[in-house]
Amino acid sequence: MAGLLSAIGKFFGNKSDKDIKKIKPKIEKIHEEYSKLNSLTHDELRNKTNLFKSRIQNAVKKEKNEIEALKEKAETAEISNENIEDIYKEIDEKEELILSIIEDTLNEILPEAFAVIKETARRFKEEDFLVVKASDYDRQLAVKKDFISISETSAKYQTNWNAAGVDVAWDMVHYDVQLIGGIVLHEGKIAEMQTGEGKTLSATLPIYLNALSGLGVHLVTVNDYLAKRDSEWMGPIFQFHGLSVECIDNYQPNSQERRDAYMADITYGTNNEFGFDYLRDNMAKREGDLVQRKLHYSIVDEVDSVLIDDARTPLIISGPTPKGDQHEYNDYKYQVERLYSEQKKYVTTVLSDAKKLINEGKKDEGGFNLLRAFRGLPRNKALIKYLSEEGVKTQLQKTENYYMQDQNKEMHIVDAELFFVIDEKSNSIELTEKGLVLMSSSIKDKDFFVLPDVGIEIANIEKSNNKEEEKLKAKEKILRDFSIKSERIHTINQLLKAYTLFEKDVEYVVVDNRVKIVDEQTGRIMEGRRYSDGLHQAIEAKENVTIEAATQTYATVTLQNYFRMYNKISGMTGTAETEAGEFWEIYKLDVVTIPTNKPIIRQDKDDLIYKTNREKYNAVIEDVVGLTKEGRPVLLGTTSVEISELLSNILRRRGIKHNVLNAKMHQKEADIVAEAGKKGVVTIATNMAGRGTDIKLSDEVKNAGGLAIIGTERHDSRRVDRQLRGRSGRQGDPGSSQFYISLEDRLMRLFGAERIAKIMDRVGFEEGEAISHKYITRNVENAQKKVEENNFGIRKRLLEYDDVMNQQREVIYKKRRNALSGDRISLDIANMIYDTCENLINDDQDNKNYSQFKLELMRNLSINSPINENQYKDDDIGQNISKIYKTCYANYKLKSDTISKQTYPVIKDVYNNQSAKYENIVIPFSDGIKVLQVVANLKESYEQEAENIPKAIEKSVTLAIIDSVWKDHLREMDDLKQSVQNAVYEQKDPLLIYKFEAFNLFKLLIEKINKEIISFLLKSSITNQNIQEDRITENKNNLQTSRPEEIFNTSNNNQNKQNKKSEPVRVEQKIERNSPCPCGSGKKYKKCCGK
Repeated sequence: MAGLLSAIGKFFGNKSDKDIKKIKPKIEKIHEEYSKLNSLTHDELRNKTNLFKSRIQNAVKKEKNEIEALKEKAETAEISNENIEDIYKEIDEKEELILSIIEDTLNEILPEAFAVIKETARRFKEEDFLVVKASDYDRQLAVKKDFISISETSAKYQTNWNAAGVDVAWDMVHYDVQLIGGIVLHEGKIAEMQTGEGKTLSATLPIYLNALSGLGVHLVTVNDYLAKRDSEWMGPIFQFHGLSVECIDNYQPNSQERRDAYMADITYGTNNEFGFDYLRDNMAKREGDLVQRKLHYSIVDEVDSVLIDDARTPLIISGPTPKGDQHEYNDYKYQVERLYSEQKKYVTTVLSDAKKLINEGKKDEGGFNLLRAFRGLPRNKALIKYLSEEGVKTQLQKTENYYMQDQNKEMHIVDAELFFVIDEKSNSIELTEKGLVLMSSSIKDKDFFVLPDVGIEIANIEKSNNKEEEKLKAKEKILRDFSIKSERIHTINQLLKAYTLFEKDVEYVVVDNRVKIVDEQTGRIMEGRRYSDGLHQAIEAKENVTIEAATQTYATVTLQNYFRMYNKISGMTGTAETEAGEFWEIYKLDVVTIPTNKPIIRQDKDDLIYKTNREKYNAVIEDVVGLTKEGRPVLLGTTSVEISELLSNILRRRGIKHNVLNAKMHQKEADIVAEAGKKGVVTIATNMAGRGTDIKLSDEVKNAGGLAIIGTERHDSRRVDRQLRGRSGRQGDPGSSQFYISLEDRLMRLFGAERIAKIMDRVGFEEGEAISHKYITRNVENAQKKVEENNFGIRKRLLEYDDVMNQQREVIYKKRRNALSGDRISLDIANMIYDTCENLINDDQDNKNYSQFKLELMRNLSINSPINENQYKDDDIGQNISKIYKTCYANYKLKSDTISKQTYPVIKDVYNNQSAKYENIVIPFSDGIKVLQVVANLKESYEQEAENIPKAIEKSVTLAIIDSVWKDHLREMDDLKQSVQNAVYEQKDPLLIYKFEAFNLFKLLIEKINKEIISFLLKSSITNQNIQEDRITENKNNLQTSRPEEIFNTSNNNQNKQNKKSEPVRVEQKIERNSPCPCGSGKKYKKCCGK
């Protein structure tokens, strides 16, 4: 098949060739424009940016003026709510049109804009400094940065500066392949560029072009080191043209500095911080607390790592939950330890019997025991080693196939003597009858771990002759017993998973008395992230560390749905082609493979496959010794911390110096990667460690053969292996790559080992002998494809669940935004009144009880019914809703006017006597039960004669009620997501049930929000408390993020100073107070910019 596809590709041309062919005319146009710029002065080159900006603004000037006119029209008091809604729809359409016009204009100026950046890069490379006429922006920049200085009317830009604590001299000019990459990124696609081909430089082109619109460009990185480094490394190229550059990771969340960073033309940051700022903004209480502006264009660096690896778990901001510190993990931990110990003893005995029987030629009986051991503890090291012996894996497969036939009809015979059964492929575990007996042996109640059959029990209660009250109590007791035992069994299952399926230093590490998850793709510690559904607490109990309290979700979003909010998104990486289908299906992102600047001469050898890990590691070490003697640096790729440390111990015993980069050494990543290309240096690293940093080689190393890559295991994903290979052979450098595999490796055990085991058995390989062939390598890659398909299914399923939440999130967050800005709050309130009136009538349609209806109107809307009983029963429902709405809305407007008149005398008095002291005021507003503190600007309230107070009340009430109800709804949705999983046992699709139930829950949520807001507004009034100064403070200390890049805590400065990790030096010029001000004013710094 591969040969056929290759032949078809040669005849018709492949996708990559076609993509590049379309781009080539644009490259020629860029070269044409580039040739015209050489004669321009520096100031004339800089002025090009102003001309581009003017061209864009002129293109959308008409539409912007029309929007301003529509907004003024919407503020007119005489316009009806229906007309206001139409106006806002028209505004939204014109804003979409503006984006379309801007994109068309950018496409027109692309060749010239790209040429400007290339010419700037050339001048920075060839000259030591560039002198230009100083602008106001240059003067402001000179105060903060030391690569620019001001002398009277001139600004001097140095072409060397400090980036991430390292002095750099600009020495790069864009190749054609980087121009191609820039065009691909601008078009909203993924540019797959090999390691060392200059992705960071390539991104400067679309960043500059799209920043000209003034709508903001976000460059997203996988960690804060790269965000800070790239913003300081590439920043001067943009700043030379008057574009502002910031990095959000330099500043605390919710700070004014971070808000200013988002207002910059170009903003760098990590994927987590961009996502968390979005969530924080949607928890803000005031418009001034928002930090992000509307999301426009994003370039995601290492896009596969961000949009695929990190997309598996959502971003979550959580807080305390009632009884979150109550659990039973420590209570049952020792019983589970005993259970695990007994199973381990039994499996050891069964395995020993299996070996004996198979050696005696009794293969059927031996295969039965072997299968029993495998279903009891599939990760048992003795079992794994035995399965690598000749014919053993084949016998296990044969036995398993026999007992799995007819839907596992006979499998209960195998499981009968086990205490629990493990399915490694599905990562699930199930307690058996024998296990239940053992667990209950020390407890008097033999049904302590047995769930009652609720259906039968309730049926028996119904059949009894007891009184209704006694029946009700009996039912409550049964349901309570079921709930308690469900939680108990769940605790046991999670503890069993922790002991049998999650291994320390493989899936997680213990650092500072805390369990931290290790990302299986990158090998990095995922700070702050926790396993869900109590599994993390079970692992904490297993490791005897502090069991952290459970939390509840306050705000959540998946990275998939966050990045899909941008008007345009693109990405760059060296390993995207294998995931092209997923990028297109989820993000509608096309992958374009960019050719290398120089041909790749790296030698990629076929895999070497050994029977056992011991044989494999011995061969690896011998290869390392030979390569280092040749003077070649070696990068040893591993898939876990455990393997990294095992290899490190072996190398240490052999006296071979080396560096280790894994989850425990993450903070030293940049230093270790910088050393990895030196002569004879051996580096052990997880397969995707060091992304974003190149391993550079000296001429001596190149002559010796370049960097040697040795993979000690095939990863589940092909692109992770490609990432490891790509560390060698950058920019035409020599190098080699070789993967060493054993039949004991996890991937091989799950998918690939049986075929290869048969081949090795047939040929009769001796110990220490390896098999190597293209067919074998292809077979391994087929196993990887199976895992990739499974992982894609998991991520897609996650997204399908979050899509349901996202639809709800968009509605709620839109209501919050309207309330924060106040632009459309009046229209929202009118719609809420109408919907509440409609629900009150519809809810009583079955009974037609007029008395009850009148009571509900008074209770919820504080009005007498405008329709009589006959109209209620006989007239059209739509007419009745309209009459009630008009009465209620008129009553509400009257009340609003009364509030304005009531508060104005007090506001006038405060303004006349204390305006110099107060900026904002707080007005207490209560319905007799709850009191809300409504904040309003004192000067604005005085000038408008308190006409803004009703809107301030609407905003405060809407935000307070939405936040309270939404938080409870998120908890209900979390519970729903867990509960629907049981539908599998009823042959039903959990997702369909989740969608149906979620729709009903959300419908009730909206009804509740509308009713509570309107009821509070209509029933509440200003209390007798005095209007006072705004001193509201928000307590955010109890909130935590699920994946914090960096924890900011200003309340514990001394501890932070002691525990703070080393980080790149921020480049910010320190100026003595009596020194001349760098802005060129001629004054001392303390009298000018240093005030």
